[in-house]
Amino acid sequence: MITSLVGLPGCGKSTVGRQLARRLQLPFFDSDQVIEQQLGCSVREYFEREGEDRFRDVEEAVIDQLSQHPQGVLATGGGVVLRPTNRQHLHQRCQVVYLNSSPEELFRRLRYDQRRPLLQVADPLSRLRDLHALRDPLYRETAHFIIETGRPSVATLVNTILMQFELAGLLPLNSGV
Repeated sequence: MITSLVGLPGCGKSTVGRQLARRLQLPFFDSDQVIEQQLGCSVREYFEREGEDRFRDVEEAVIDQLSQHPQGVLATGGGVVLRPTNRQHLHQRCQVVYLNSSPEELFRRLRYDQRRPLLQVADPLSRLRDLHALRDPLYRETAHFIIETGRPSVATLVNTILMQFELAGLLPLNSGV
């Protein structure tokens, strides 16, 4: 089983995904890292040089490839749900977990982060609110599970995901994972 994590930038997809993969003893994939390896430059550089549409084309090919792995945990980029093909591949091939964070919580976490191209604007909080309004319905459409992140620890979020998987019959109850 592939588990895919979706959500806005800064919601914890990579951090939670790494820990979840460790707990499940599965490989971890970060779609942005795979994209950077293929392109030979950072997502931000490519985004600025080639534009969002070209980046989304590369992202779509990488999601198609990664979502076909037999097992693992996949952290996706925040805008992955903008393409219907990505939503379809993730929903059909993966157990999708939406890590939902409020724009205000994300702003608190990301206000000093210079690596995220969509947040390099005059008013990043307003941008996060706009992104949430646009993408939240798409994340919900794609997801099998919705986890409200708030401020719990990474370990607590991982335990919450594992509990949801157990309740859904995806893991044996009390599997001790």
